[in-house]
Amino acid sequence: MNVGLFIPCYVNQFYPQVAIATLQLLEKYNCKVDFPLKQTCCGQPMANSGYEKLQQECNELFTENFSGYDYIVCPSGSCTLHIKDHLHSDKNEVAAQSIRKNVYELAEFMVDVLKVENIEASFPYRVGVHQSCHGQRGLHISQMSELVAAPFSKTDALLKKVKGIELVKLDRVDECCGFGGTFCVVEESVSARMGQDRVADHEKNNVQVITGVDMSCLMHLEGILKRKKSNVVIKHIAEILNGEVKVES
Repeated sequence: MNVGLFIPCYVNQFYPQVAIATLQLLEKYNCKVDFPLKQTCCGQPMANSGYEKLQQECNELFTENFSGYDYIVCPSGSCTLHIKDHLHSDKNEVAAQSIRKNVYELAEFMVDVLKVENIEASFPYRVGVHQSCHGQRGLHISQMSELVAAPFSKTDALLKKVKGIELVKLDRVDECCGFGGTFCVVEESVSARMGQDRVADHEKNNVQVITGVDMSCLMHLEGILKRKKSNVVIKHIAEILNGEVKVES
């Protein structure tokens, strides 16, 4: 299958290792992966700030870049959800609609499309999983704790296939980290306190690593961890699933 690799701008700038791990992981499962070199920001920051009309050029460029692929895969739940729910094109709406239908976050793609059964990876650490709000409530990557319904988690299902990993049960399994895109800029005090609470839950349960599907949330938590000189480190799920990555505390 032909896959267009959609890498969010902040991942490209600050966490290129996550993009590389995503590419390598998809290739391990026999995907033919292409990276459109002209891709830029998907426009989510403008839309979240109330300037959706100003992002139309982002929409047109995204549609042009990712038309024709069987699937579009992204290592970010929030960026994936933005495209899935909001991509429109004045020039080629048919292509935009096709993209919206075929764009996937990495973990859901591995579970729902590739139907991965075996993962050749080792990660002998105590790991806490941060469930991002967009991934959980928008893409339904995991069940919401407030619902009286059978629990499930696509991220946990994948991570449990990794050799040596110990998934730690948190006290609040789906609490928001407080990042929220531009929310962390306009409400920085509230955002920081929410992040501190999220970090405290992981530290209380003695995790060594925090992982998740949204590098934006993990970036927020990483900033808090570094400021308090914590030994807990951040790893995107792609890095863990891709192979034997070591943790330096």
